[in-house]
Amino acid sequence: MAKQNEFLEQIELKRNELIKVVAEDGLNSTIAVEYSQQLDQLLNKYDELFYKTGAGF
Repeated sequence: MAKQNEFLEQIELKRNELIKVVAEDGLNSTIAVEYSQQLDQLLNKYDELFYKTGAGF
């Protein structure tokens, strides 16, 4: 469960960073796209680890 919480914290941190960058630089800025891709990777990894394997239940 600690690993799951750690992932959720990383996801929330990256989401907040993305929101800040989008507000400052716009949705199509290079950094916003990069952060969005990083967030996607975190979400996909979270899904793979905790739901596709059934470990989250």
